[in-house]
Amino acid sequence: MSASAPGRPHPAAPASRALAGARPRTFWLDPDVVGHDVPEAAPALEGAERAELAVVGGGFSGLWSALIAKERDPGRDVVLLEARTAGWAASGRNGGFCAASLTHGHGNGAERWPEEIAELERLGRQNLDAIEDTLRRHGIDCEFERTGELAVATEPWQVDDLADTAAALRGLGQRVRTLTGAQTRALVDSPTYLGGLLDPDGVAMVHPAKLVWGLREACLRLGVRIYENSPVRGIRREHGGLRLQLRTGSVLAERVAWGSGAFPGPLRRIRHYVAPVYDYALVTEPLTAEQLASIGWQGRQGLSDSGNRFHYYRLTADNRVLWGGYDVVYHYGGRVRPAYDQNPETFHRLAGNFFATFPQLEGLSFTHSWGGVIDTSSRFCAFFGTAFGGRLAYAAGYTGLGVGATRFGAQVMLDRLDGADTERTRLKLVRSRPVPFPPEPLRYAGIELTKRSLAAADRNGGRRNLWLRTLDAVGMGIDS
Repeated sequence: MSASAPGRPHPAAPASRALAGARPRTFWLDPDVVGHDVPEAAPALEGAERAELAVVGGGFSGLWSALIAKERDPGRDVVLLEARTAGWAASGRNGGFCAASLTHGHGNGAERWPEEIAELERLGRQNLDAIEDTLRRHGIDCEFERTGELAVATEPWQVDDLADTAAALRGLGQRVRTLTGAQTRALVDSPTYLGGLLDPDGVAMVHPAKLVWGLREACLRLGVRIYENSPVRGIRREHGGLRLQLRTGSVLAERVAWGSGAFPGPLRRIRHYVAPVYDYALVTEPLTAEQLASIGWQGRQGLSDSGNRFHYYRLTADNRVLWGGYDVVYHYGGRVRPAYDQNPETFHRLAGNFFATFPQLEGLSFTHSWGGVIDTSSRFCAFFGTAFGGRLAYAAGYTGLGVGATRFGAQVMLDRLDGADTERTRLKLVRSRPVPFPPEPLRYAGIELTKRSLAAADRNGGRRNLWLRTLDAVGMGIDS
């Protein structure tokens, strides 16, 4: 069978057969395969509480905030409030790529903050090292593998782009190298690969749900009081701090770290800067020894292809392939619904592209299919701010690359709440804000036009049309 490059039409039959038995649930959160006891939910908050620091959000952003706050000051009284259960949203549904990049890739950061990109790259690498150290110190087993990442080119124009990126990263002292098509296929074998960029240090693979649960357990051991199924419905100033109002209780906190991702809740000021978009993923059954040998992948690197609409993929601990990305779906008005977690059209497209990339795996079945909402910003990486006279700090907009960057964002929030002048708070990345998204219907129209324009650029050798060039000019451009 002849293979086509990812994204081009592919025979439907292998994809349909492969999806026939897929469970409509997140692989990482499936108790039948997770190999880990899913923590029992903490009780919901009832009555009135007080705290020095209240953390809103039980995903990576909130958990890192609570943990680092206790590590900085073990005596600090910290409460964490989660609307559902820890890791229920993006933190438990992502691909498990824990990247050093704080800017959603070097290219995005270098375009927006060229004068400080060297510092941003350095801080990102330090952050990834610190994550690894934290996991070791707290005994968190989340299947952490410092595998690095392999970016692959599947079209000729992408080969040149990867070479330019490699040259820039080597100029910053990073240990990256470009690969020919043959060298790339010697690492992971796909007939679609024309070249590659190997970064052996900048990415680790993790089991994201186990990372959430490990951070949660570490917070509890350090004395953080965690309340789940406790959504915050209101915020108001009160003598001594901020009152967070819940349905069955409240917390009066001196300071608040707000890390709720795509769910801004009553913190209205960030709604204009965040658009909730859906990303989707599939996981295969475990590969046999023969199937794994047919594609190589002995280094277990995380992979991504290099189009504007790109796939990310990796091996799980039991040698399944997680395959996600490519489609991004925004619903009018920023609607978020449980029904949107499943998207048969996208799953079928992903499955077809999978077999275009790995035709030697035809006959393999997918066991899980799911989606989740991502908090994207117009600059495609996190932004930061304060409210209520500096008593509340927030970080949002990680755009799908928050597994590692949320730890950095937690440090920024705590620095600002403590009034600390640090190398983090002095960054233009931290002091600037993205361009806000327009109101509806312009928001929906703009996102849809951008998606179509990116697809057209992929078809036309990477050439950007007038719409994409206009977005570039106003600071809303994206190239990955």
